[in-house]
Amino acid sequence: MRGGWRGRAAAAVAAVLAVSLLAGGCASSLALGSDGRIVAIGAENQYADVIQQVGGKYVQASAIMSNPNSDPHTFEASAATGRLVNASRLVVQNGLGYDAFMDTLENAVPDSGRHVIVVQKLLGLPDSTPNPHLWYDPATMPRVAAAVAESLAAIQPSHAAYFRANAKTFTNSLSAWINAIGTFKQHYPGTAVATTEPVADYLLQALGADNKTPWAFQADVMNGTDPSAQDVAVERSLFTNHEVKVFLYNQQVTDSLTESFIALARANHIPVVGVYETMPEPGYRYQSWMLAEVRALRAAVTDHVSSEHL
Repeated sequence: MRGGWRGRAAAAVAAVLAVSLLAGGCASSLALGSDGRIVAIGAENQYADVIQQVGGKYVQASAIMSNPNSDPHTFEASAATGRLVNASRLVVQNGLGYDAFMDTLENAVPDSGRHVIVVQKLLGLPDSTPNPHLWYDPATMPRVAAAVAESLAAIQPSHAAYFRANAKTFTNSLSAWINAIGTFKQHYPGTAVATTEPVADYLLQALGADNKTPWAFQADVMNGTDPSAQDVAVERSLFTNHEVKVFLYNQQVTDSLTESFIALARANHIPVVGVYETMPEPGYRYQSWMLAEVRALRAAVTDHVSSEHL
């Protein structure tokens, strides 16, 4: 997640759009879709996917950010985004400033009938939490699925049992991913890796990997700030001294600095793995996406194979 002027600019655009929605009388009716399904939205497509899996045939879920070839940090809301948010009965967003434009749009046209799940608050995380990429933590989505089921049950009580059963099915379906994490941790404990920013850090922690990249370097890249010369030198030494077995970078956000480290990793025969901030489409669900990331890391460690694209 990039902060700084980019985040402020996106928030300013969202504020202007929200004012235009109010001026145009575009208040939320919170109606069901034309086919009777609950209209729901995930700020990021991984959350929309979980909503859809839990809601099943009674929900029409869509995502605001879903293009794996775009930079989610520079997202700017549009009037269409505002209308979509205002038409939704259920909204799931990340929090921690990652999708702050959602707050602006929701607050512009408040409605007590709109259910909003902020994952940060669901997990009880303070605003000072440094890493906003919560969906990479294996403990996050089961709680999101359960909260989605309860919100949907409140909207359509007659289908409460269906939503809760789907949430349980979703959580059970994560077993292949959880087992892959456990196997990796057991067989490759303390695997040394380097990263550009903390996109997959929660997953790396679950895997028992040792991220050698200085946190200050990760935070600077995440926030769109030039890392210090000292941190850049430390990062370079991880490759030139062969101190790491894998290099993971944010596949959706690359610049000349990232490209230089990719080239340095290749030159030193260190496999490279691309990780994503939004779920790759088409062909993936949240479960298969997370499992693919673990398998890519394992292939890098065991077979020296790079997987820059899923």
